[in-house]
Amino acid sequence: MRFCICPRRCFCLPLQPQIIAFMTFRQALALVLVVAGGLPISAQDKPVSAGRDVCELTIEELFGLVEKNSSSLRAEKTGVQFADLGVAAAKTERLPDIQTSFSASYNGNIVMMDRDFSDVHGYSSPHFGNSLAVEARQIVYSGGALSAGIRMAELGREQAATGVELTRQQVRFMALGQYLDLFKIGNRMQVYEQNIKLTRLLIDDIKQKAAQGMALKNDVTRYELQMEQLHLGLRRLHDQRSILNHRLCVTLGLPEGTTIQMNPDIPWPVETDVPEASQSLSPRLRLAQLGVEQAQQRERLARSEMLPKVAVVAADNLNGPITFEIPPINKNLNYWYVGVGVQYPLSSLFKGRKKVEQARVALRQEQERHSVVAEQLGNDVQEALTLYRQSFADLQTQRKSVELASQNYDVVNNRYLNQLALVTDMIDASNIRLNAELQEVDARIGVLFAYYRLKFAEGTL
Repeated sequence: MRFCICPRRCFCLPLQPQIIAFMTFRQALALVLVVAGGLPISAQDKPVSAGRDVCELTIEELFGLVEKNSSSLRAEKTGVQFADLGVAAAKTERLPDIQTSFSASYNGNIVMMDRDFSDVHGYSSPHFGNSLAVEARQIVYSGGALSAGIRMAELGREQAATGVELTRQQVRFMALGQYLDLFKIGNRMQVYEQNIKLTRLLIDDIKQKAAQGMALKNDVTRYELQMEQLHLGLRRLHDQRSILNHRLCVTLGLPEGTTIQMNPDIPWPVETDVPEASQSLSPRLRLAQLGVEQAQQRERLARSEMLPKVAVVAADNLNGPITFEIPPINKNLNYWYVGVGVQYPLSSLFKGRKKVEQARVALRQEQERHSVVAEQLGNDVQEALTLYRQSFADLQTQRKSVELASQNYDVVNNRYLNQLALVTDMIDASNIRLNAELQEVDARIGVLFAYYRLKFAEGTL
């Protein structure tokens, strides 16, 4: 995302001295007064085209709309709901497993014979058969597999919640950058519009001089070409603002065609307003820590495969008729049992060790990633803090530049009134003052951006 938009040399277009030579004193004085009158350096006062709704937002209102309408945040929040259901499903693994079966059948008559298929005898059998079985199994020891599975699900939920917070930080920062870019583009558009007005006055004056034979037609053509370039530059700025405005409207869920403007009552930070937050609050660092904890649980799961599983078992069976008697007995036979079952996969003795070793290496890898993220986060916070302090130095420098430019303008103005300076000197002084004022506004926006960039780096935006 680009934050700095307006390079210094784009704020004004220098006037050519040879053009001033063709201007009358009255016309030159009028031109100087137009320039010296100053430009409104805030994009707030720019009239909005008819048919477009204007929405003035503070930064907190901007963040509120992001929270309410961002599609990225909605998707992440749905992931949290999914993870909550995953935790509930993992906890149900502690409940007993109960299996039931029922069947009804038609039984044919019994035929009994010798092994050589001789001496055949037939016996009548009850034709209706039924079977009902119920079995319950409760695991009492799983080697830590159940607890690890539940903890993995809980870590997944924490990871989803942290992902929401990270996405919230990113979407807020992106929207804030677009919000401030709109303000800076508005300033540049005003500079172009004022330069167009000045160039139009020059063209009219040169045409009058050309009609009197005091200027060449080539001079008119040159400044008409310059006017076309100014119109093209203004059109591009309009298009850039339209693109940024549309994207921000989509992010904020505002109706299409809404013009977003900065609320003039936004509080500006001072140099002592350094966000006090621990790096442990950063979603990036928390995600890395959750990765370490998940790797620990995966190692625990791998170890549990090498341990026996113990369960309490209870069953009841009801079958009829009794067919293992000859002739069959037309009665139901019910039997039940309660016991303890132990299951141990012998193959884990030579398969499980490799899985445990693999899980141990994965844990070390996640710990190293956590260290890398912590290091990167520390560097980012230090860089953001340095740039935040530097932004105040930039602002102080620009304020000093405005003060010096104003003093220079007053001196040149007095000399001009006393006919000791040329109108070109007057225009240069006004352009210098205009540049200084615009740079001061940009520096103030830079302070605001640097403040929120520091909060973003620390994870507290």
